[in-house]
Amino acid sequence: MSILPIQQPEELGFEAVIAKYPEVPALITLKIDVQRRGVHYTPAALSAVNESIHQVRSAALFGYRDAQFTLAPESLLLRDGTSIITSPTPLEQNPYTVDLVDDKLVLVDKGSVIEEVEYWRKPDYYALTTSSGIPMNFVVSARPQRLSLTVNGYCNFWDNDKGCRYCDIVPHLKQQKAELGIRARLNPRDVSETFHHALKEAGRFCGICLTAGSNTRGEDVFDEEVDYYIEILQAIGENFSAKKFPSQLIASAFTERQLSRLYEETGIMGYTSDLEVLNERLFNWICPGKTEWVGYQEWKKRLIKAVDIFGPGHVNTGIVGGVELAKPYGFTSEDEALRTTLEEAESLASYGVTTVYIVWVPRPHSYFRDQKNASLEYYVRLARGLHEIRVKYGLTIDSDDYRRCGNHPDSDLSRLS
Repeated sequence: MSILPIQQPEELGFEAVIAKYPEVPALITLKIDVQRRGVHYTPAALSAVNESIHQVRSAALFGYRDAQFTLAPESLLLRDGTSIITSPTPLEQNPYTVDLVDDKLVLVDKGSVIEEVEYWRKPDYYALTTSSGIPMNFVVSARPQRLSLTVNGYCNFWDNDKGCRYCDIVPHLKQQKAELGIRARLNPRDVSETFHHALKEAGRFCGICLTAGSNTRGEDVFDEEVDYYIEILQAIGENFSAKKFPSQLIASAFTERQLSRLYEETGIMGYTSDLEVLNERLFNWICPGKTEWVGYQEWKKRLIKAVDIFGPGHVNTGIVGGVELAKPYGFTSEDEALRTTLEEAESLASYGVTTVYIVWVPRPHSYFRDQKNASLEYYVRLARGLHEIRVKYGLTIDSDDYRRCGNHPDSDLSRLS
């Protein structure tokens, strides 16, 4: 007797997911699906790019899905102001298509127009250079309402090949240095000068975000990373009259001493340290460098201790949504993956730590480059679940909401409550 293979349930498409989860706005579901699948720009869509008006891709912490720096829009906006952070994707990966139809930019799937979109408008300071000759958009990049800094594009976890398996930060840095001449580290003077000009655009930006690769050096682990962040944050602070300014730091898991220094010596208001996956077994496999230097349980303890310094709702952890299903050691069931992730997220929320997710993109220079991310339905359920946890525990998500970040489908739902 032959044994028939187990048939996996067919993934629900966009329209079916919208019908099944009407409590999640259709545009947020669309955003998730576009982030999940990526986009392909037709020649007509690319002809609509005006480099004097629109942001085109340049410096970034992580690589693009097509591993290129050819001309393309930085990303897209939906008609409700929702940001879609995605990048050009090879056609064989089944992306959405961005096309120009009747003089309107639209998302197309399987020949049908799904929705209108816009390209991001670039800020004025993008046309300027610092006194040292660095293009200001290489110093501070812009999202529609946020200023972002990658202060150090190198991560020491890669020194002994223990970088996170979904990540391509170091290969991407090498490509940027070779093709664009981008430096690994920012100069504080360049940062201060760029902010001086960026803040002239009154009302354009409502938040600042800093991030970098981890720097394990120092008397205590991460001391040099903390010193450098303080230097950069103080340079930004020269452009503000108040001691504190709307800002978020995405960094390594610092000790109480290190966090106290950051909070007391700079204008930073929010702190995020990413666990990446909410399961200790998978954390040990997917994030070997983080495991080696800190460990899962200690990382969680440091996040919880950070709430005493920054306050509930001002301490976050980010996860790479769907990486918990990576083969061969990830969960084999989306239901089990979701249950485990939300249980851990709720445990953190009970201590005042919020969890946000980004859609996992298997990038071409990462260890997981040949993997497949999760279903649209999984990401919608994950967004809904994380949002419901924040509502239950009364946690705000100001630093990572749809305006200040735009990369987290779950925090887009904060507009509903």
